[in-house]
Amino acid sequence: MKNIIILFAICFSASTIFGQITDPVVTEVWKPVPRAVTSPSDKFVPSDAVVLFDGKDLNSWKSTKSDDAAQWTTDGDAMTVKPGTGNIETKQNFGSIQLHIEWRSPKKVESEGQGRGNSGVFFQKKYEVQILDNYENKTYSNGQAGSVYKQHIPLVNACRAPGEWQSYDIIFMAPEFNADSILVRPGYLTVFHNGVLIQNHVEIKGTTEYIGLPKNIAHGNAPIMLQDHGNLVSYRNIWVRKL
Repeated sequence: MKNIIILFAICFSASTIFGQITDPVVTEVWKPVPRAVTSPSDKFVPSDAVVLFDGKDLNSWKSTKSDDAAQWTTDGDAMTVKPGTGNIETKQNFGSIQLHIEWRSPKKVESEGQGRGNSGVFFQKKYEVQILDNYENKTYSNGQAGSVYKQHIPLVNACRAPGEWQSYDIIFMAPEFNADSILVRPGYLTVFHNGVLIQNHVEIKGTTEYIGLPKNIAHGNAPIMLQDHGNLVSYRNIWVRKL
């Protein structure tokens, strides 16, 4: 063991001059080796992703009201909110994830403000990233598309016109609670809207409430939920990677 230490000291000394590293090999790290995955394209998802909706069926989803099947409609490669049937949620529970989801507000504009193409994606059924048609449509800034609802205003408005497909790529780092139900690490959200960064690792202050202040209620992994807000918002190509 003593000889090994001496040999390392000699090698390290030979690669440094007056404390400065002169050999690039000294700072090379070879392990661990990242595992290989295929990267997403227009038609494919990462090889380690969990596909939640690929246009075929709603088998990965159920009604939030009960354990009944999700009642939203499907057409082609998309599913659409069926107003009055309620929110839907994944059958699987998730913690920290990378989420890709594509959405489309109705092409026909029938309202304004919060009544125009309103829906939302909720992480662990508690933390909402707002979905709303904010193309030339003004509303309160912390409730517009891409906001962490009532908590964080998006950096920019990247909305496309009504009827055009849009995408969210979201990194959700779940909050952590200890055995006494005390929050020991807050959650964080990073959001790209149509490829544009609009939320940069913002801290989740608690549940995203419509009325009142956020609440920090201890919980574990839980479903992703999509909101029925009464508008015909459509979704397609939904997948997650567990982090």
